[in-house]
Amino acid sequence: MINPVWLKTFCELVEVNHFTKTAERLFMTQSGVSQHIKKLEQQVGALLLERHGKQFTLTPQGQSLYNRGSQLLKEWQFLEQQIKNDSPFEGRVKIQSPGSCGLKFYNELLSLQSKHPKLYIEYAFAPNSGVEKAIASHQIDIGFMSQAPTMLEVTGHKIANEPLLLITPAQFKTLDWQQLCQLGFINHPDGKHHAQQLLSANFAEFESIAQFECSGFSNQINLILEPVSLGLGFTVLPAHAVSAFHNQEKIHVHTLTHPVCEDIYACHHRNMLLAKRMKTVINEIKSL
Repeated sequence: MINPVWLKTFCELVEVNHFTKTAERLFMTQSGVSQHIKKLEQQVGALLLERHGKQFTLTPQGQSLYNRGSQLLKEWQFLEQQIKNDSPFEGRVKIQSPGSCGLKFYNELLSLQSKHPKLYIEYAFAPNSGVEKAIASHQIDIGFMSQAPTMLEVTGHKIANEPLLLITPAQFKTLDWQQLCQLGFINHPDGKHHAQQLLSANFAEFESIAQFECSGFSNQINLILEPVSLGLGFTVLPAHAVSAFHNQEKIHVHTLTHPVCEDIYACHHRNMLLAKRMKTVINEIKSL
C-alpha cells in the first residue's frame, strides 16, 4: 500500500508548488519533505517530479498519482471526520452552486456560521455541469443545481424554484422577436439552459440559442448584466442574479405571457451518507 503520510506530503507539494511553504504547512523541515517524496518514488517505482533548481514539474506518473491520490486523501479525510465527529453544527461543508443560487444562499449560510462558529462553510460558484462533476468526483459535499442531475453517481431532490427573467437594456420597454434578434445574446455558463426554458415558452419562433448572434459572455454572475446595461444585448437570468445587479435603472425586466421558474435541487454523491452538518445546511436553505 502507498504510505498515506508520504502521499499527503506529495499532494500538498503539488498544490503549494513550493518545498519551503509545504514544509511550513505540514510543520516539517524542507529536507523532510524531500525525503517523503524520495521514499514515495521508491515505493511506487517511478519518478514523480522533474526538478529544475528550486522548481519542479510533474512527470506523467506524478500527475496520475496526484489526480487519484488527492481524491483518496479527501475521501479518507471525510471518512475520518464522519467517524470522529457528526455534530450538526461543527465541521466543514464544501458547497457549490450556480451564481444566482449562491447570491441568495451564501449570506444566509454565513449567518448560520455566525451562530455556530465551529461550522465552516466553504462555498464556490460553478455552472450546473461543473457542480455535478464536482459531486461525482467527491470534490464537494453538497451541490445546489438548477436542473435535475444526470450522472449516475449523483442524486438530488427538489427543494425550491426560482423565476427566470428576460432582461434587456432599459430603453426596450416593449419587446418583440425581431428586436431580440437585433440585440444579440449575452451568454453565460448556464445561458443556453436558461434561454431554452424561458424563450421556448414565450416565443413561437424560438428553436435554439443559435438563432441569436452572441454579443458577449461572462462567467462572473455579478458581471453578466453589465453589457446588457450598456445596450450590447439581452440575456436570461434567474431572479436572484437580477435583483443583485447594482445598476437597476440601466436594465429592464420584461413581464412575459408565460412565466417560467427553474427548480432548485439539493444534490450529493449517491454513495455518500450525509453527515448531520450537511443536513443542517440543506435544511437551512429549505427554510428560505
